[in-house]
Amino acid sequence: MNVFTLVLLCASSLFSANALAQWQWVDAQGRKVFSDLPPPVEIPTERIVKRPGGAKSAPAPASQAPGPAAASSSAAPVSRSSGVDPALQAKKNAEEAEKTRREQAEADAQEKKLAQARQENCTRAKAAQTALTDGRLIAHTNANGERVFMDDAARSAERQRAQSTIASDCGPAPKAAQPGVQ
Repeated sequence: MNVFTLVLLCASSLFSANALAQWQWVDAQGRKVFSDLPPPVEIPTERIVKRPGGAKSAPAPASQAPGPAAASSSAAPVSRSSGVDPALQAKKNAEEAEKTRREQAEADAQEKKLAQARQENCTRAKAAQTALTDGRLIAHTNANGERVFMDDAARSAERQRAQSTIASDCGPAPKAAQPGVQ
């Protein structure tokens, strides 16, 4: 017998060991189910035909009612075989935390950008109000491209517009409505 055959024989025996790790049970419709995972929680233990390692499940006597001690001991396997992979759940929780962190960072950046725009508007409005109250002639270009000077009515309207901008952008920032808070 050569070395290759010996290695192949050892490898095949390792793979066949996985075949012993099989669960077998009868489902609610009376069909036999074979799986490498334990049966769902709703399958009673008397319907489990085979457990991994070849140990057969002995059916519980029907005349014996489970007492409080039996109920507490059967609660432990139920919580253990909940069907949730802890590693997968941890990965999912980490992804959700990362998503929440990204959303918070985006909201903070948006809030900072809005505060900067408000500050710039406040500075421009204050400069415009100062120029309008000095009494100097202010010229602008009309629709025909001609240079015209601002009359008293236009100056008053611009001064009111600058004052409203100062009132809205130079004060404290308005509170943003938070989702779920009314």
